[in-house]
Amino acid sequence: MRKDSSSALLPNGLSDLLPPFAEQEARIVAGLMQCFAQFGYNRVKPSLVEFEETLLADGPGKALARNTFRLMDPISQHMMGVRADTTAQIARIANSRLKEEARPLRLSYAVDVLRVNGSQLRPERQFCQVGCELVGANDVRDDTEVALIAVKALHDAGVKDLSIDLSIPSLIDVVFDAFDVENDVRAHLESALKKRDRDALAESKHKVAKTFIDLLDCSGLAQTAVTGLKEIDLPQGAQEYIASVVEIYEGLIKAFKVYNLTDVNVTIDPIERRGFDYKKGVSFTLFSKFVRGELGRGGRYMLTDITKENASGFTLYMDSVKQAVSPVDEQKSQTVKQDTDWNEIKKLQDQGIAVSRG
Repeated sequence: MRKDSSSALLPNGLSDLLPPFAEQEARIVAGLMQCFAQFGYNRVKPSLVEFEETLLADGPGKALARNTFRLMDPISQHMMGVRADTTAQIARIANSRLKEEARPLRLSYAVDVLRVNGSQLRPERQFCQVGCELVGANDVRDDTEVALIAVKALHDAGVKDLSIDLSIPSLIDVVFDAFDVENDVRAHLESALKKRDRDALAESKHKVAKTFIDLLDCSGLAQTAVTGLKEIDLPQGAQEYIASVVEIYEGLIKAFKVYNLTDVNVTIDPIERRGFDYKKGVSFTLFSKFVRGELGRGGRYMLTDITKENASGFTLYMDSVKQAVSPVDEQKSQTVKQDTDWNEIKKLQDQGIAVSRG
């Protein structure tokens, strides 16, 4: 009996990767991982599922709870979760299996993730994440290294018109706390900042509003933004963040010259915080003008709220990266007769021709 075509349908946000796109992704991933290895990052492969209490523990995992698929382990009768992001698993590995390893610890990965919900810019619920994590990152140079590797890997993969946007997700909270802003005023101003509503900020009578307007006005090309950020009168904690983002920018510019990445645009948006739920320091987002949405994100965070160990890393989203890279050239192919001698087939293969028996 012939099956109805609907039997091949997949759930929303899931898809099969068919030729030549499966080959394209595999080649890009291989190139990215090779770039990571050049900087001393060792590959790990976390389990697809793990117990809920470890997957969603304090740190990166806590922010993933609402987007994680759960299932019951029939053996232990405990709840498990399917990874929705790889960083949480790297944090677990570094804090347990590799706890005694010398720091800084450099790890890389390339695995699929599954999420309960997609987003407007990324409707896919299953896609490949490729990235690096530098555990024990306690220096601005570590943050610079991570950002440099992300940019270089994408550039080497063939992504054109790259840009990296530096941000400080924790800056808004630091400023609010320094000015001792009440909760109701804070909520109103946070809403205005999220919408980039300069007029709403200007209408606020709280003195903190002017600081946020000044920060908002500094968003843009890094060279101009740095000049403006240095002139703003900020609380001590905020000044330290600004000093870090400036140092990272200056470090990147020097590194870009060395690695011939001078065509990469660098921007700074000090108040951007969307998508940086667990980031605690300077963060970044990677873009290409040929792709809608981001290619990847990265930045500094803590492994767990208990250990307070710092880490810095990034994740690249292969569903977006593939859109920014030209398709692979199809390999020359030839069909031969069923009874063709294997010697003849091998001769063709040695010439780079894919041979199939007809």
